[in-house]
Amino acid sequence: MLKMEQFNPTGTAKMRMARNMVDEAEAAGLLAPGGWLVESTSGNTGLGLALIAAERGYKFTAVVDNHSSTDKLRGMLAYGADILNVAGGEEGLATAERDTVAERLAAEQGAYWTAQHRNQGNPNGYRPLARELHHDLGDDIHYLYGAVGTGGSLCGTGRVLRERIPDLKIIGVEPVGSVVFGGKGAPYHQSGTGTPEGSEIGGVVDYELIDEGVKASDSEAFETCRYLARNFGILIGGSAGGVVYKALEQAQSAGPEITIVVLVCDGGDKYLHTVFNDDWMAANGLFDEQVVRRLAGMLR
Repeated sequence: MLKMEQFNPTGTAKMRMARNMVDEAEAAGLLAPGGWLVESTSGNTGLGLALIAAERGYKFTAVVDNHSSTDKLRGMLAYGADILNVAGGEEGLATAERDTVAERLAAEQGAYWTAQHRNQGNPNGYRPLARELHHDLGDDIHYLYGAVGTGGSLCGTGRVLRERIPDLKIIGVEPVGSVVFGGKGAPYHQSGTGTPEGSEIGGVVDYELIDEGVKASDSEAFETCRYLARNFGILIGGSAGGVVYKALEQAQSAGPEITIVVLVCDGGDKYLHTVFNDDWMAANGLFDEQVVRRLAGMLR
């Protein structure tokens, strides 16, 4: 089962945590009317915070790098956000630099840094998502699969479900090259997920809650997105493709009585110039016919 979070405002699950982080900050007296929000983001959290800032009269600065989708940046600008790119001409992730700049900017300007990687308002924002799943499926959920970037969506959802379903298996998926679950660090193209080598793994990731951490390559993730779009009319985001691929592998050895829930945290409309662009895929060496053949076999 795919939980399609792209139907939230801004087209992403991150809307849930963005709103909740602001709600909790307001309740704690950390945000005054007309205040200033700052966050280090690859895009979707920034979109959510930009919308909330526009609604509630806050200023918002998104600290980004060149891993951010152009469409996500344009969306933040449309809501009136300020964009501060710390990467210069360098490609790829600069998570540590983003966080350093966001923290310094907030301290210098008296702004509130939401610090999503260690803000418990992040996972708390996914409690309603867990309740929605339990309302629809009851105790009949055996596996929960989700991408792990900050860890908020998987851990926040999984924690509430585990209270109701003690035998639930929670599986975290990160890109090959990310170091959340160990291994050697390397560049990767999946955005909004994983932690690059040299960056802090935030306190939101609850290793005691997660039963297993697995890795999906960029080719596995993106070929899955493309296969689902062209064969089933389902348009999902790049990192979600990796989660679906790993869940499909699990499904091959699961009986028909087993329910696997996959958190699909955003849609594919923000990746039309990358994941769904043949030229971009070819330029980055991401086409993989073996992955396509495996997908055809798993979805036969």
